[in-house]
Amino acid sequence: MAGIDFAKEHWHQTVDLPDEYEVRDFTTGDDSPSKFEFDIGRYDEVRPGMYNTDLFTEQRCIHVGLDIGGPIGTPVKSVADGVVAFSGYNPADGDYGHTVIIHHSIQGQDLWILYGHLDASSTENCPPGKSVSGGEVIAWFGAEDENGGWPPHLHFQLSYREPTTHDLPGVVTPNERKQALEDFPDPRLVLGPLY
Repeated sequence: MAGIDFAKEHWHQTVDLPDEYEVRDFTTGDDSPSKFEFDIGRYDEVRPGMYNTDLFTEQRCIHVGLDIGGPIGTPVKSVADGVVAFSGYNPADGDYGHTVIIHHSIQGQDLWILYGHLDASSTENCPPGKSVSGGEVIAWFGAEDENGGWPPHLHFQLSYREPTTHDLPGVVTPNERKQALEDFPDPRLVLGPLY
């Protein structure tokens, strides 16, 4: 797989961030609330002790998306033109909650982008087959009771791997890391140098 030359494309921001936000370090096991209204959770980060519901095994601790934390209801925009491939609700404690996956054809290659931890109106707004434009508001940050039990944030994940439903592994084991980083490239290729 040759991959996409992400630098050749014009990408829209998915969330309008303020000038100041916190870049979190979850490698320490500290997941206390941010001191800022918005924060960033890093890609390819080992997060010990964070994934402790029945959904996860002890070994699944490497985050393969990028998190943007902010207030409930924060608008989420599509980063490029595409078509909704899947949308739905992942109900398990610690899961994505409401999730939208958009399919893009970029430079002749398939790319899927998962937007997770959304509110219920997001999946209602994005039925499979719906065309979306880059910069269009597609979703909103969900509250803990509808986003898998997490503080409000967006999990943003690129995927070369074709999903079969409204789900992709957002956290992997150390043994899965090498393949996962090939399948799920760094979201900063699209979102820019957020940290």
